[in-house]
Parts: sequence; C-alpha cells; structure tokens
Amino acid sequence: MPGFISWISGLFSRHQPAQVAAETRLFNPAASRQSDSSERSSDTSGQLEEHLFCWLLDTQPAKLRDDVSGAEKVLSELERRLSTNQMEELPRKPGSLPMLMRALSSETTERKQLTDIILSDPSLTDQLLQVANSPFFRPGDHIIESVDQAVFVLGVDGIRNVIAAAVMRPMMAARNSREALFAQRAWRWGLTCARSAEMIAKIHKDDTSAHFMVGLLPSLAYITIRREVARICRASGTESEPAAALLRIALARYQWTTCQLLANVWNLPPKYHAWLLSAERPAPKQVHWALTDGLLIGTREVLRNARQRNLAEDKLEQITHLSSEQITRVRAVVLAMLQEGKTSKERANAGS
Repeated sequence: MPGFISWISGLFSRHQPAQVAAETRLFNPAASRQSDSSERSSDTSGQLEEHLFCWLLDTQPAKLRDDVSGAEKVLSELERRLSTNQMEELPRKPGSLPMLMRALSSETTERKQLTDIILSDPSLTDQLLQVANSPFFRPGDHIIESVDQAVFVLGVDGIRNVIAAAVMRPMMAARNSREALFAQRAWRWGLTCARSAEMIAKIHKDDTSAHFMVGLLPSLAYITIRREVARICRASGTESEPAAALLRIALARYQWTTCQLLANVWNLPPKYHAWLLSAERPAPKQVHWALTDGLLIGTREVLRNARQRNLAEDKLEQITHLSSEQITRVRAVVLAMLQEGKTSKERANAGS
C-alpha cells in the first residue's frame, strides 16, 4: 500500500494546470487512423463526456459550467484524502473476493467450485440471484432459483460476469433519495460499458470476464467520489447537495485515480492497473483498447437508449479502434441488453 500511495502522491504533484485537461478525461482516444484528426477526435469524445455528465447529474450543460464558490477547498480536501488513502466512502474489499478472483481467472474452474464459493457467502448468494434474474443477464423468462441453476443456465463464462456485478451492486445501491437517480443511472451506465468492454475483448481474444469487471470500475468510482464530496460538504457545514458543477469537476479530475485506488485496495491483479492506466494515458502504438472503446460505445449507447444527446453513429468509427463491422457486433449485444432492461421496466410499471 505505501508504494501505491506514494505513486498517487507523485501523480498529484506532477499535475500542472496545463496538464489537467489532458490527464483527467474519461475518454482518451489516441490519434485516429487519420493523423490529422486527433484534435477532432478529442473534441468529439469531450462532447460525449459532457453529455454523460448532464445525464448522470440530471442537469443542463450550462449548469456544469457554473461558478462554484468554495469548490477548490472541497476539491483540495478530496485530493488529500485520495493521496493519503483516507477516503471514508471507498468500498472495502468484499470478503469472498480473493477466492472468487482466483476461481474466475482460472480456465480450469469447474461449476461446483464456483457454486461452493458463492454459497459460502450468504449475502453474495442473495445478490447473485437478484443480478442473475435481472433483465441484463437472465436468458429467457424462467426465474433462476438457485446458485447451481444460475451456473448451469449461464455457464461458467456467463456466471463470471454475474459474480462481478453481484459483488459491486450493493456498493452502488442508493442510500437515500438524494442520490437515487445518480446511483441508478451510474449502475446502468457501468453495466453497459462493462458489457461493451467484454465484447471487444472477445473480438480480440482477450480476457472477457476481467474486462467486464474493469469496465464496472469507473461507475463505482463515480458513486464513490459523489459520496465523498457530499461528505466533505456536510463536514464543512453545507447541508445542501453538492452543485452539479462541483461534482463534474470532481468526477472528471479524480475518476482514474479513484479507479486505481479501488483496484489496489481490492488487490486486483496487475493487469487491471495496466488497463486503467492505458485508458487514462494512451501510449503511442498501444494495442490494448478494450476498456477505452468499451467506455466510448457503452456511453454512446446508454445515452441513446435514454434519449439523451449522444453522438452520430459514424463518429464511433472515428474515435474507436474498431472496424464498422466490429462496432455493429458490439452494439447489437449492448442494444439487446438495454432494450430488455427497458421492456422489463415498462412491464413492471404497467403492472403496478
């Protein structure tokens, strides 16, 4: 831990004003296949990020740029907590995570092994069945009633993603009405980006379940930052909710550092740190783009499904590292997931 905290402290100390915008973007696509279009790609991805913040924070673009008095004081305290590992809202590592990570990373893991690990944690068992029966995962109309049935129906590969979602879901459940909408949308966004990253990893014959899990980390980082900022504001005597403009700065500035801290606290394998760093700071001739492209496609599709401002379809090919045919394959899976979730919600509303 001390070495990692020193790394974070050094990261903060190297942040110069001119560097902040380049180092704190959610989407950091390298220059596209056309060398003269890197600036255009950056502008396009920046617009998508703004659309995402408007949706998550349920506000208009102008509100994101409001002048926020006392913002730097709050942000400085947030930075201090991050750099010294004193984040009060940082989710603790789930007790069963080490065994699950070993089981999920092994290609030889059998169905009974996964079932036994899950059943050893009653809270995980409950969460897994809820997630497995959600419209984002359940195949068909039949209710999954047991862990063994879930593993059998979804298969070892399918259950890996359900486990990752089940581990993180309680941490992202809304605690009160003030954060309910943000938490709901952040979870939906996280699942969509995770599924996109998984599908892209599959195209490149990479580790699909690990990419699904790392694809969930940005959404968990967002809810963590939001809660920490709200806590800091309350400690300073501010009872009202943090302004959208303040939250936008906090999310944009510290999203990747929080992701890395989560991966470190949970003792996730080194490849998770490498993927996160590659998404934050793409290197020349980089080959690992599954997380970056998954975030781009997932964000565009979740906004489109929610009928929010997003991007034209032809823009995706300009800012991702996928062919048109590959983008179509990823979108087909993501759209089916989103549509099923939407249909299920409509059915529930009609029956209430």
